[in-house]
Amino acid sequence: MKNAMILPLKGRSILFAFLSILFLPAFASAQILNGQVFDKTDNATGLTGASLVWAGTTSGTLADANGGFSLPFSTQTNKLVVSFIGYKADTLTVKPNEIFLRIYLEPNTNLEEVEVVARKDRFDATSPVNAQLITNRDLEKSACCNLAESFETNASVEVSTTDAVSGAKQIQMLGLDGAYTLLTTDNVPTLQGLATPFRLNYLSGTYIDNIDIIKGTGSVLNGYESISGQVNVKLKDPEKAEQIYLNLYGNDLGKWDANANVAVPLSEKLSTVLMLHTNHLHQRVDRNKDGFMDQPLNSQYNVYNKWKYINKRFTGEIGLNALREDRLGGQTDYEKGAGAESGIYGTESRTERLSGYSKLALTAKNKPYESLGLILSGSLHEFDSQYGFRRYDGEQQSGLARLIFQSAIGTTAHTYKTGLSFSHDNYREFFEDTLLKRQENVPGVFAEYTYNNSHNLTVVAGARTDFHNLYGTVFTPRLHLKYDYTPNTIFRISGGKGFRVANPIAENSGALVSSRKFVFTEELQPERAWNMGGSFTQYFSLGGKHGTFITDYYYTTFQNQVVADMYSVPGAVIFSNLEGRSFSNSFQAEVQYELAKGLDLKAAYKFFDVKSSYNGNLLDRPMNPKNRFFVNAGYATAFDKWRFDATVQWFGQRSLPTVVTHDGDPEPRRTAEPFSVLNSQVTRSFKHWDIYVGGENLLNFKQKDPIMGAEAPFGHTFDASMVWGPVVGRVIYAGLRYKLK
Repeated sequence: MKNAMILPLKGRSILFAFLSILFLPAFASAQILNGQVFDKTDNATGLTGASLVWAGTTSGTLADANGGFSLPFSTQTNKLVVSFIGYKADTLTVKPNEIFLRIYLEPNTNLEEVEVVARKDRFDATSPVNAQLITNRDLEKSACCNLAESFETNASVEVSTTDAVSGAKQIQMLGLDGAYTLLTTDNVPTLQGLATPFRLNYLSGTYIDNIDIIKGTGSVLNGYESISGQVNVKLKDPEKAEQIYLNLYGNDLGKWDANANVAVPLSEKLSTVLMLHTNHLHQRVDRNKDGFMDQPLNSQYNVYNKWKYINKRFTGEIGLNALREDRLGGQTDYEKGAGAESGIYGTESRTERLSGYSKLALTAKNKPYESLGLILSGSLHEFDSQYGFRRYDGEQQSGLARLIFQSAIGTTAHTYKTGLSFSHDNYREFFEDTLLKRQENVPGVFAEYTYNNSHNLTVVAGARTDFHNLYGTVFTPRLHLKYDYTPNTIFRISGGKGFRVANPIAENSGALVSSRKFVFTEELQPERAWNMGGSFTQYFSLGGKHGTFITDYYYTTFQNQVVADMYSVPGAVIFSNLEGRSFSNSFQAEVQYELAKGLDLKAAYKFFDVKSSYNGNLLDRPMNPKNRFFVNAGYATAFDKWRFDATVQWFGQRSLPTVVTHDGDPEPRRTAEPFSVLNSQVTRSFKHWDIYVGGENLLNFKQKDPIMGAEAPFGHTFDASMVWGPVVGRVIYAGLRYKLK
């Protein structure tokens, strides 16, 4: 710890300025009433959106996602009216010395049994960060067989295919690759490192309850890796999940999925949910007649089991996951185990993964705002793969421990979280004829302070110091500020630093499906970047209908980056540390509006300016369109008997890497043509059943010749990584769901 405090003069000045911002709000005073609203029959269920209003006034607030609230004391009355749909309203007398209330509302059993589907705003008005929510209802607007397909109706995150053979996919946020986005499940980091190429296929859509998307640097509690944002996947909760959930899916490519979730309340305090998933594709499809399968054959078996225990002061949760996946791609005549010596090009991979986590939390007696939490997680990820003549095998053992204490300073207008963390990663990669090994052990300490005046200002300032066994001390400061100019007009700004150790082969696996050589010119250093930006949110009413307009801008600049140069030398990928500049400018404007009863519209425009220095030249990052449009429309009839959803995305021109011609010369700089993709789905609902039919890429746009040199896959012109558009063309699917609540 002493070494962490030895900073140069400039560093001390920056740290002093940061700490000044961190603790400045603590000198303010506020007469604030804080608390939580719960379901009386279930002490652990917070009532999201419960209304709290001082009697006889218009002063009030709504409970947040956990049932929590902050409300200034009234000078006119001490009577607080608390209400929520489906519950009996209650009026409380608040004593002057009370600063925290636990309020329990009793369900109104006199109401007839009616299923109410709430219209939940996708943009969180209470969060100090720029957060957007993909709800379970959103997920059901498309096939959502896995996490990769869960973002189809969302404009902030995009999913792209890395190559035309292996089926690997990656997300993109703020114009940057998915490696710069922290992926968590239930706020526990997961599927990192060597799992990157296929990680979006490892979480079934039927496991997911909702998805939080956070733009910009996230909380220091989750580590130092988040640079462009965080995607937190909230899995089904054992307490709230359907007793039985079944899903069957099939498409005209021959792919089918089967899913089964079973939730069991074992007692008033203990519950569990078992989730099963399998998917298969055994039909060889070559619609573009290039001799290669348009999608790899695959089979996956996946099981996830969660347990939850709750009493008045203690909460415990355990999650266990196991999966096995086999993939086979390449030329249509390729058979498993044939290898490159057969003269037929093929790719094979087998992945086996075990992971688990536990979350324990203890709340202080008579201090519900004070608690101690312990998070433990671990995983073992192994894979064997063959890409034509290349062999790439890997193993990763990971572990994480995090101890968090949270409390308040005086009143809950000033809260803080502090704690310790330790992460361990052991990597072994066998690439071609080279064994690569790396072991990371990183203890760390962190603190985060939150000031909330419950009226119009929230400040979250945090910092962490980690001690990396390979790269020394890592200091990570982050700041988030939210200001409500009016209840319907919200400004946010954020800034912070990110640090990560790249896994260049796994993160550029698309280039493995090519004749390009992997060239490492020097010892690669960790990536370091600053991210700064902000957003503006306006809630409005037009024609008696409600809408939301949000626009944001983020700038990311790298101090160091592992650059995968596909420009300078045709036929090679050159990995080096950044020499020069690398940055991303990201702008997005989006509007959501209820055009008519049951008819919702979302439209967005995005602009990305992403550049890096390649061999001394500042050039556009390849495969990244600068301009994009997104439109989603959804219509639901009364009682949701029929639901119609459609999404259109338009992608502008993008720069492409340099490739080798048949003559062995580099081809002049190229750009990809603009194109549009249309997805749509129709759902018919019954009491317990849903039947859905849909189509992806209904305009049937296909990239021409996605595999360069397909006629000679072992030649010097072969390259299947130049994928910038759909390969398969139109896909029609159908399925059914069964839910017993």
